[in-house]
Amino acid sequence: MQNKVTKAVFPVAGMGTRFLPATKSIPKEILTLVDRPLIQYAIDEAREAGITEFIFVTSRGKSALEDYFDRAPDLEATLRAKKKTALLDVYEQTCMASGAIAYVRQNQALGLGHAVWCARNLIGDEPFAVLLPDDVIAADKPCLGQMIEAYEETGGNMVAAMEVPEEMTSSYGILDVNAGLGPKLKVKNMVEKPAQGTAPSNLAAIGRYILSPQVLRNLDGQASGAGGEIQLTDAIAKEIETSNNVYGYRFQGQRFDCGSKAGFLQATLSFGLAREDLRDELEDYIYDMMAMRQAAQ
Repeated sequence: MQNKVTKAVFPVAGMGTRFLPATKSIPKEILTLVDRPLIQYAIDEAREAGITEFIFVTSRGKSALEDYFDRAPDLEATLRAKKKTALLDVYEQTCMASGAIAYVRQNQALGLGHAVWCARNLIGDEPFAVLLPDDVIAADKPCLGQMIEAYEETGGNMVAAMEVPEEMTSSYGILDVNAGLGPKLKVKNMVEKPAQGTAPSNLAAIGRYILSPQVLRNLDGQASGAGGEIQLTDAIAKEIETSNNVYGYRFQGQRFDCGSKAGFLQATLSFGLAREDLRDELEDYIYDMMAMRQAAQ
């Protein structure tokens, strides 16, 4: 029986330069997708998967993230006085219990592997999850929940995986896997951002991981990888060499890359259309806009 996964790391130290000027004054993770910040989607997914301890790896200028998950007594009192019970329910979803979230600083931008390594003292000798808030996944069953169920059968290390176009493989960590049709795939190798035309497959690792504490020890050497950064992919790949216990997991759901402007807009549209209170008005607007474009052509 595998140790239960109860801890999750959220690397949120990035500067979000692709979303300037908005990110000049607010963390990228606070940008709202419809009416919830990106970080809320990641937290909700983790909570639904049974995570009870949340570790944020932050940097200077990220205090708004801490404030967001704190209680706001004045706002709460106002909502109660006005008997806005529906809004109170929404508000409560943003409040985390005292001690549930811990914050550690990454004081140098040395890559994802380094960010995860910064949380080592809070993780200890337990398996843990890593969620990248930029990757928002719409799924009937949360992606991390799917992975934890699979991990209970396999143990080891598990990486969420999806197929990407061949021309985009140089932007991802790419998995070399044993052939198989099921969601769980044994990984033979991982390559971070392979040069165009050299990728072993088009199966890319995306921002959900379940990792053994040995991965943190693999990161102790602080070895630089692709782009001169300390790569999480390299530390996981070492587990393939030493323990042969790394699995890719083809999750059910649609992933949106909200680290890009186009992906963020696509997610906003998709999540908006999924909302009953927004769907009709949004569909009417899209129909009218497309009709105007066709008429103009």
